[in-house]
Amino acid sequence: MDLISNGWFSEVQNELWPGQSFSLKVKKVLHKEDSKFQNIQIVETENYGMCLILDGIIQCTLRDEFSYQEMISFLPLCLHPNPKKVLIVGGGDGGVAREVVKHPQVEEVHQVEIDDRVVELSKQYLPSMACGFENPKLKLTIGDGFEYMKNHSNEFDVIITDSSDPVGPAVSLFQESYYELMKNALKDGGIVCSQGGSFWLDIAHIKKTMDGCGQHFAKVAYAVTSVPSYPCGHIGFVIGSLNKNQVFKTPTKKFENSEIDSLNLKYYSSEVHASAFALPRWVEKHLYE
Repeated sequence: MDLISNGWFSEVQNELWPGQSFSLKVKKVLHKEDSKFQNIQIVETENYGMCLILDGIIQCTLRDEFSYQEMISFLPLCLHPNPKKVLIVGGGDGGVAREVVKHPQVEEVHQVEIDDRVVELSKQYLPSMACGFENPKLKLTIGDGFEYMKNHSNEFDVIITDSSDPVGPAVSLFQESYYELMKNALKDGGIVCSQGGSFWLDIAHIKKTMDGCGQHFAKVAYAVTSVPSYPCGHIGFVIGSLNKNQVFKTPTKKFENSEIDSLNLKYYSSEVHASAFALPRWVEKHLYE
């Protein structure tokens, strides 16, 4: 798979956003391979720094990765009253692990990633993200997240699913049966947060995912963040809580600006948390009414 032409990488061969493409000017191709699960490319770009590409889809760039990593991590962590034990599914670049271990109440983090090559290449080329793997709070397992959770019940406070898009090895992580597994793996009052896609691209898919989550969780919501290198410049998260009284816009844990700075958070704040759940009226009607 080679989507680089005349010095530009373009996301053109993808069924998830037909008729549109995002492009980055490439300075250097650093690595290309086909792992057991997917095509992996790592390139250095002109304006976005290092970039990880899986099956022709941008997963992260160093310019804007923090907005995604912080929000998928701190939205659920700050909704739970005491997130001591956390499970991360996916996240082979290490970015979510880097953020989750920052939270002062988190004591233990387990991560399961299906593709060991993503982990090893991220350590080599994306060390500012893969540093998450070095934290003593974290235990990494290479394997299938779907299968992993079948062997864990009533164990975690928060489960974060940092998956690629719903094609290839990540398809099962968007299904209703996956939310049932997550519910069983959670303690009472547990919270899940999953990559949920863009409402500009496929709002029907978001609604279907939320409905699947809603079959097993008392409260469900959709939140958004800004990521320029993702299709349409943003991405959303489907969040489910087993707490029937959950108020998503109000974080249980609020950080002062001094705490935000000490944790080296560049995007997340308590104010940004609240605003992430404010949706355009047409989206709100489609997802909630």
